[in-house]
Amino acid sequence: MDSPMIYELRRPKRIDQEKTYPAMFIMHGIGSNEQNMLSLVDGLEDQFFIFSIRGHLPQPPGYAFFTIQGYGKPHREVFDDAIIKLTNFVDYACSQYPLDLKKLFLLGFSQGAILSMTLGLTLGNRIKGIIALSGYIPGFVKEEYNIKPVDNLSIFISHGEMDQVLPFDWGVANNKYYRELGANVTFKTYQEGHTVSLQNQHDFMTWLMDQVKK
Repeated sequence: MDSPMIYELRRPKRIDQEKTYPAMFIMHGIGSNEQNMLSLVDGLEDQFFIFSIRGHLPQPPGYAFFTIQGYGKPHREVFDDAIIKLTNFVDYACSQYPLDLKKLFLLGFSQGAILSMTLGLTLGNRIKGIIALSGYIPGFVKEEYNIKPVDNLSIFISHGEMDQVLPFDWGVANNKYYRELGANVTFKTYQEGHTVSLQNQHDFMTWLMDQVKK
């Protein structure tokens, strides 16, 4: 079975054939690539299978998962296609690697965070946890997508208070929306712009390690 998307894989050096492993699916921001965010999870490969996925659309100097028609408004058909491709990739990874299906995690920054939060809604409790760094949930997703139950899903949402790309209020809205759906939400804010600070990284890694134990 061929992978539906290009990806970089990091995994434990020694694989116990009798075990399954937690999985992390990473989605980068616009104009970036599958190498960009791996430094954020250094060391995680000791116990995780890490799939860092490349966006399928050229967006110099890198790639993108979808295009945008206006502020906070992805092109619907392109976005829908990205969600289908990413869902197929999760299915592919689960069928090809020894993954613990009860410990699937998503991590995304900016465009990747938008996709991670959307996949959390379409895959629901199939996902154990999401780390969404500086993103938003498109209006058509909330209004028209088939939203699955998320009462067993945990999500770490962070946003820079001085974000000049995606307004801080959008992060507040993400927190409110997921809480109203019954998800277990951790919401962190930072005196930063559109970036991932060392403190943000420390906080989400601490959160992740706690989730893996549950």
